[in-house]
Amino acid sequence: MELFSERGFEATTVADIAARAGLTKRTFFRYFSDKREVLFSGSEALEAKFVEAVVDAPADLSPLDAIAVGLDAMADLFKEIGDRPRRRQAIIVANPELQERELIKLVKLAGAGAEALRRRGVAEPSASLAAEAGIAVFRIAFEQWAGGPAGQDIHQRLKESLSELKVVVQGS
Repeated sequence: MELFSERGFEATTVADIAARAGLTKRTFFRYFSDKREVLFSGSEALEAKFVEAVVDAPADLSPLDAIAVGLDAMADLFKEIGDRPRRRQAIIVANPELQERELIKLVKLAGAGAEALRRRGVAEPSASLAAEAGIAVFRIAFEQWAGGPAGQDIHQRLKESLSELKVVVQGS
């Protein structure tokens, strides 16, 4: 993360990353397929936390509110890992190739959310609509949080974005 911030993503090589970490390039490739994976590692844990929270959400919640429970669970992880999500987001915003990869990750997260809702008994297309809308809420709230001043509460950003979505939907 430091190297990407110092030199830029494109200018940072796998050799640079390995040297900074005290590893050989060969060891680096045992853990990561390429340098982009350094930024996207941990996605599996984030998805697992999200899915578990959606599946375990109170049964009386609407599909969108069950997704919101999952989003809050992901936000809890962000609090645990400190400044890394903000630094990571700044690197992604500066690189179109990484933005594309981030969008792919969000599509996968929406699919996992829809599957979690189906496990709760939510039929299609409601499961996919709620999951996609929830990931849109997440993306907007996360971008505002990551790009805004330090000390903001990501949970509050999520709550505000979800409330705004509900206002928009009810107004149509």
